[in-house]
Amino acid sequence: MEGKGQKIDIKKFLPHRPPMLLVSNMPYIDDTSVTTEFHIEENCLFVEDQYLMEAGLIENAAQTCSAIVGQRYFDKEDLEGTSNKLIGYISAIKRVVIHQLPMVDDILVTKANLLSRYDTGELSICTINCMTFRNDDLIVDCTLNCLIHEV
Repeated sequence: MEGKGQKIDIKKFLPHRPPMLLVSNMPYIDDTSVTTEFHIEENCLFVEDQYLMEAGLIENAAQTCSAIVGQRYFDKEDLEGTSNKLIGYISAIKRVVIHQLPMVDDILVTKANLLSRYDTGELSICTINCMTFRNDDLIVDCTLNCLIHEV
């Protein structure tokens, strides 16, 4: 899977579905970085009193981060997500700073960069730095450890 300048339908690569799906588009991905977008809708599971709560921001970051490592398990030409099935977990939240909670109808842009990675056949363990922006304002800065494995 490779997407540079094209919007890949990330729903085809994540097991999540609304209201747990917290990414809308993936306009960029390469071997060590990814950018996703998320339009916050009122029916989102993590919206309370018109705000996306902290757990929703962390889940958005985790879903974004999983795309970097998870792409290794798919064929390069696979833009439909049919060549594999994966499960991902947050194994540790190493650091998280939430500057502000976004509101319904905001569009978030989340950018993640791979810091380290260890692969063992069907399992990948990684550390990823992730930043979420609303209107170019940094609202979340975090570092997550994730596990990705084939099912």
